Amino acid sequence: MEPSVAALGGTSPGRIAKRLFLATRPMFFTASILPVVVGTAVGAKIAGAVDWAAFGLALASVVCVHAAVNVFNDVFDFKNGADAANAQRIHPFTGGSRFIQNGVMNAGEMAVLAFALLVAGAAFGTVLFAQKGAGVLLFGIVGVALGILYSMPPVALSGRGVGEIAVGLGFGALPVMGGAWLQCGMLSDQALLFSLPLGCWIAAVLIANEIPDAAADAAAGKRTLVVRLGPRGAQILYGAIQAAALLALVGGVLLGRLPAWGLALPVPLFALAGWAAWDLGRGREGLIRAIKRTLTVHAAGGAWLGVLAVAA
Repeated sequence: MEPSVAALGGTSPGRIAKRLFLATRPMFFTASILPVVVGTAVGAKIAGAVDWAAFGLALASVVCVHAAVNVFNDVFDFKNGADAANAQRIHPFTGGSRFIQNGVMNAGEMAVLAFALLVAGAAFGTVLFAQKGAGVLLFGIVGVALGILYSMPPVALSGRGVGEIAVGLGFGALPVMGGAWLQCGMLSDQALLFSLPLGCWIAAVLIANEIPDAAADAAAGKRTLVVRLGPRGAQILYGAIQAAALLALVGGVLLGRLPAWGLALPVPLFALAGWAAWDLGRGREGLIRAIKRTLTVHAAGGAWLGVLAVAA
């Protein structure tokens, strides 16, 4: 069910906390949690120990920034009219949180929440900067820039056909490499290898989610890759990205960087992704199945990479 004033309105502390938390779309936080966990596992394996303080601060900072980006995206899609016009949305996966459209919070309140979350993320990052040095600043600036510019005009990467790349970098290479660097103090090629499938899997999630939103996005001037390529082109792109995720891991095995058993889960996950690619063109019910399977591939694949980083 979509959010409503009846369910989330009110001035009690409990209602306010619940409203603010759900406005951030927490069901998608796995996209930011998993890469930090994977990067930390890779870096800790190299260092021989886990810096738990650095891990906790990095996780808190990245999740706060992710939450801020989600809320900012709602605000900007309200302003350009994309969410209001989205009659084909599949809640809760696409079409935004619907908090503004359903009157639970207004755009001003959402903007204040987004800025507060960004400040919280920066605060955690500042403590991390004091502990680990200038590299934190570089990772942080790039991550925040990718997240905010994804939907903020006039840049609005999401409407220029490069939003999918920005998401792949922002929830793939950047947090995995950053998480590893915090642990071992170096840019690890193993972390880069692990970031490739994670970046592909989250980009595939975005593409699947953009398909039911395509008409509203096009009307609002958001020319995502799905809008540019059309439904059939989006299916092909989705399949190619899922194949690239598997090929990255196969390459790691062939180069001797990963054990052959590391493919034990990614291979069946690729089969599941192929099934999802087929369902992307099978109407609304097919889209719902495809989106759920795509999220499963990302979550299960990310968890597997964490295990692989520790055990390999």
